[in-house]
Amino acid sequence: MSVEKLQVQFTKIAEGLLGSEGPVFNKDGEFIMVAPEVEEDGRSAGQILKINLQNGQSTVWCQPKFHNVGGIPAGCQCDQENNIWVADMRHGILKVTPQGHVTQIVQQYEGQVMQGCNDCAFDSRGNLYVTAPAGPIAPQPYQRSMQEPFGSFYCLKRDGNIVKLDTGFFFSNGVAVTADNKTVIVAETKPRKLWAYDIIGDGQLTNKRLWATLPYDNDGTGPDGMDFDCQGNLLVANWGESSLEVFDSTGNHIYTIICPFDKPSNVHFQPNSNRVYVTEHQYHGLWHFDWKYQGQKQYCELS
Repeated sequence: MSVEKLQVQFTKIAEGLLGSEGPVFNKDGEFIMVAPEVEEDGRSAGQILKINLQNGQSTVWCQPKFHNVGGIPAGCQCDQENNIWVADMRHGILKVTPQGHVTQIVQQYEGQVMQGCNDCAFDSRGNLYVTAPAGPIAPQPYQRSMQEPFGSFYCLKRDGNIVKLDTGFFFSNGVAVTADNKTVIVAETKPRKLWAYDIIGDGQLTNKRLWATLPYDNDGTGPDGMDFDCQGNLLVANWGESSLEVFDSTGNHIYTIICPFDKPSNVHFQPNSNRVYVTEHQYHGLWHFDWKYQGQKQYCELS
């Protein structure tokens, strides 16, 4: 099957946001993202930012820190109460209130120290699916599952309980849930794989299968953040390449969107819009372009 290469008009909003990641809108229409690579005195001090989309100015909203260790926030989602949920590589799952107060939600799972997390996605019932490619959270030493496959995949259920759904990934990364709540897609970065699971209940999965493989077999490339449009197409940041890959609802690769930067890290649709916001690691920037279709409704939009 031929894959069409698309040239779209990208507009740069900001740059110099170190480790640019985690784009999301809150219910007030504010744009929030993270700068996970910020350091202070050589130690992690990642920031959660608010961005003025008109002039590109950034404001530090909060800076997670627990056990005297700064965070490496990576992925964000908004809930129906306007809280921002953050997957943090050093602190696991965090919740940020509209006032900017940060709480660490999970410290242990079945008697073991919780893993550091990278990305998250709600289903329409309020269950939060979270990838965890890091080792034990701080104050344990920082580890990533790029050389050994200890990356995992969790669900923080709407009742507050957490379940480990799968493990053994070489860097579990982006995650997205279909609009009908029937399927969740998980990116495994190092082997460039997208895995699908059938959702059969809150925190219950079955039928794991290979859904798609990203093109370009280059070392250091692979799928990162992703988001569905309203037609069920999945837009995937192909980190290490200058492209976003688009797959239809059955996992067929249908488009490659050419980017004016390397290392796209995440994508997120503006609510009720076909505008897509893209973060990247070449200029540590934020960009947008207009897609063929509007984005799939987010959990925070369903209330």
